[in-house]
Amino acid sequence: MAEVRTLLVVGVTSDIGRAIARKLAVEGWALQLAARDPVQLAREAQDLRVRSAAAVSCHHCDVLEAEGGASLLDELDPLPNAAVCVVGDAGGQRESPPGGAAAERIMRTNYIGPALFMAALAERFAQRGSGVLVGVSSVAGDRGRARNYVYGSAKAGFTAFLSGLRNRLHGAGVHVITVKPGYVHTRKTEGMDLPRRLTAAPEEVAAAVVSAMRRRQDVIYVRAVWRPIMWVVRAIPERLFKRLQL
Repeated sequence: MAEVRTLLVVGVTSDIGRAIARKLAVEGWALQLAARDPVQLAREAQDLRVRSAAAVSCHHCDVLEAEGGASLLDELDPLPNAAVCVVGDAGGQRESPPGGAAAERIMRTNYIGPALFMAALAERFAQRGSGVLVGVSSVAGDRGRARNYVYGSAKAGFTAFLSGLRNRLHGAGVHVITVKPGYVHTRKTEGMDLPRRLTAAPEEVAAAVVSAMRRRQDVIYVRAVWRPIMWVVRAIPERLFKRLQL
């Protein structure tokens, strides 16, 4: 009988986290679900139990806590085979001016907390000699833009952190994947006029994540069109880029 693989999803109450959990649940993975809202967490767990025969456990995790909520790792039994961190909050540029409390919260939510959590889990994976870590970052981190540089700077930090972690753990049996979804149709983007060609559904993100896990990819843009777009964005000279007010 094949061993049941276990997936930890941090941020499972998000649309992307939910889609990833559902996709791997129907493939027979056991699930460890983590979020900070116990009511929503219990609701997601019950939905997954109804939809699949997967074993599901619930765990509190708030990346704004000390060490990014990594204390939850002590209660995981077994240590998961793979973990996906989908925690993030785009916020709004007006609500998060540099130096403000809102800006600090966005930086901690999108970079500091997830990085601390992933680092702690990576150490346990490395001690075991196996594991897959998936961090959901953003194309917003590819270059600082006037409209969202607070969020973008946090995602840039998280992307760089995942890159460094991936390189440090190369050869240790631990693989680190960076996911850049681009625009995604979620509850938070409902009503927004998003470009159709650049916007993915949560299920599309989930499929891309699962494929990256199987193929041991390093960095993925969920929709391939984002790769050349961001190459161009990064290539624009700063003296011109600052005039575009993107």
